[in-house]
Amino acid sequence: MESAKLGKWWDSLNASFWFVPSLMVGLAIGLSFFTIGLDHRLKPDIISNVSWVYSLGPSGSRAVLSAIAGSMVSVATTAFSITIVALQLASSQFGPRLLRNFMQDTGNQVVLGTFISTFVYCLMVLRTVNESEGREFVPHVAVTCALVLAIASIGVLIYFLHHAASSIQVDNIIKAVGEDLEAAIQRLFPETTEHSFSSQPAADMPADFNRHSYPVNAKDDGYLQAIDQGQLVQIATEHDLVIQVQSRAGRFVVQGSELARVFPKDKVNKPLTAQIEKAFVLGSKRTNQQDLEFSINQLVEIAVRALSPGINDPFTAVRCIDQISATLCQLARRDIPSPYRSDDQAQLRLALPSLTFVDVTDAAFNQIRQNGRSSVAVTLRLLEAIAVIAPFTYRPADRAALRRQAQMIERGSQDAIAEALDRQDIQTQYAATIRAIEQL
Repeated sequence: MESAKLGKWWDSLNASFWFVPSLMVGLAIGLSFFTIGLDHRLKPDIISNVSWVYSLGPSGSRAVLSAIAGSMVSVATTAFSITIVALQLASSQFGPRLLRNFMQDTGNQVVLGTFISTFVYCLMVLRTVNESEGREFVPHVAVTCALVLAIASIGVLIYFLHHAASSIQVDNIIKAVGEDLEAAIQRLFPETTEHSFSSQPAADMPADFNRHSYPVNAKDDGYLQAIDQGQLVQIATEHDLVIQVQSRAGRFVVQGSELARVFPKDKVNKPLTAQIEKAFVLGSKRTNQQDLEFSINQLVEIAVRALSPGINDPFTAVRCIDQISATLCQLARRDIPSPYRSDDQAQLRLALPSLTFVDVTDAAFNQIRQNGRSSVAVTLRLLEAIAVIAPFTYRPADRAALRRQAQMIERGSQDAIAEALDRQDIQTQYAATIRAIEQL
């Protein structure tokens, strides 16, 4: 398993607007030194024989480079302004937690990087143009490369205008969140479980664990973003311990609350406690590194906002329900990893709070059901989604969770929907949903 801290570091870089543009600026500086060096090594008669190479004098070269550099600054400013507007629209319409998805958009990062790196490249080349008599130097190859970058920037600008318009469309936003959610499922719920994930019965926990265990407390407030399970297993194996994690990724912990308990307590000291604390990554916000419910909550937030009286857009809520149903179908087919981790000798070393299909189902349906109980379209689609998910479930607890959600949806509709025929349609769909669950 990759280091949790490394994963957090990479996630923060991937969600920044400076990392990719900075890399591209570094490449532009390197390209400027390469092309200028090439100009110094090539003889003038060789350059003059190549028709496509820029061939004007120093004053013309300065004018071209200055024009490209100035236009790139203006275009970069415009592109950044459009990005800010898109971020503001996404924050107000779909929720502030979706800003992270726009920040992670590689297309936006590359566009900004292209404009800035072209500007820097032109400045680096412009400083070498010399008009002094006897020392005149015009970097023809470098200026030609600047023209190529300017043409490429025009193509990037056209792409950006299309990308910015399409990225704020609700269907594309929901699809992007759904892809992140599917990637998180594949990462956290592998189709084939490894030996370290083999099932370990709860009876293997020491009988006097609670009495003879030592608490490891959080030093700061924040969201538990990730847990380095491999590091905890290694620590427990080296010191012959059993560690029980008290909270799963995505939960908010306060300073002084228990992160884990270590057994036996007579082997615990301050250096060991410090090592265990480093395996828990805390931050000011939730991420999807190990938190599956985070991406689920993003879809739920879009649906709940769409159902608010100020927006009143049940079509968007229905689209979110469709994406959630596809996700739960995928999750239902996968094995839930055991919460127990053992060493190479099959000795229990780590116990984790488990995230089950039941937990994800409640997170996916509860708020939409509560806020959409008066909408016939949303109520019907929720029942249809449960009927779609049911054939993919094979654990009795999963089917019980779906049945419980269907029953709550049906009861809520009877109280919130006044039209008798609408209630009759819901009853028909509810009966079909229960049949789909019971057929298994």
